[in-house]
Amino acid sequence: MTAEPVWHPSPNVGDRRGGVAPDMIVLHYTAMKSAEAACERLCDPAAQVSAHYVVAEDGRAWQLVREEHRAWHAGAGAWGPVRDVNSHSIGIEIANTGAAPFPDLQMTFVEELLRGIMARWRIAPHRIVGHSDTAPGRKIDPGPRFDWRRLALQGLSIWPSAAEAPGDFLHDARRFGYDVEAAGEDVVLNAFRMRFRPWAEGPLEDEDRRLMHDLANRWPVAQAALA
Repeated sequence: MTAEPVWHPSPNVGDRRGGVAPDMIVLHYTAMKSAEAACERLCDPAAQVSAHYVVAEDGRAWQLVREEHRAWHAGAGAWGPVRDVNSHSIGIEIANTGAAPFPDLQMTFVEELLRGIMARWRIAPHRIVGHSDTAPGRKIDPGPRFDWRRLALQGLSIWPSAAEAPGDFLHDARRFGYDVEAAGEDVVLNAFRMRFRPWAEGPLEDEDRRLMHDLANRWPVAQAALA
């Protein structure tokens, strides 16, 4: 890592409920005009939001919340049986409007940050998710321009291979972690495609079913996780 994040504490912080340790990382984009503006909002008591880290386009970064504490970045959402995503996760806000590519300096810092967090907390690559995964239909970040495959090639996330035969899309989406009861097929399909098939359009296809089947077979969510 070229530089350590600047410590910029947010008052919007609490204890992780139930004494759980972080076992997930949630990636976001800021959707604001600058990383500094995002830091200001995430440190505003009236906003009641925060994140552990903010990463600027040029690779500068700020730490707002200690990793052992609970930041308020995920809101209402779920991943598998986990319903309090904030207590289970570390949140990284990446400065981007959602319409632009993520610069290499920024991605390089995010990658180094992920390596450190994953090592400190023994977080597996399949537990690195997007805000759009935990809150499909409500959130779309980090969006279709984010390079998930680049992370996966470094062991910092996962990437599917098409299964030989298509499966049941919603059944497999549930096994992988999506909250299909709250979202429904179209919403889950959109969240899945933003991450794994951002070029795809139109109704559900066999390729979607094959890829989701592979994800569910290789990385099913733990069925006994704390809520």
